[in-house]
Amino acid sequence: MELIEPDELLRYGQVLSAWSCDPADFELHEVDTTDPCSDELYPFKGYVDILRRSTAQRREYPNGDGTTWVAAFERDLAAKRFGQVRPA
Repeated sequence: MELIEPDELLRYGQVLSAWSCDPADFELHEVDTTDPCSDELYPFKGYVDILRRSTAQRREYPNGDGTTWVAAFERDLAAKRFGQVRPA
């Protein structure tokens, strides 16, 4: 099961563009921690791992039903937790 929704990926790309970041400088991985023994009534959960190659800065964001990892990622860019960036 894919945890990252297409609209989240679109927004992630928009955030990178808005902060003048090269998408090739960032690695995005999703990790599914949903209990495989649970039935489909339970929400999917996991986390998104993002690495900025040029600075080796890595952050993890909770993901799953009702999470807002893209907004948290953008706040971290603004706070320079991935190194120096600037808005476009």
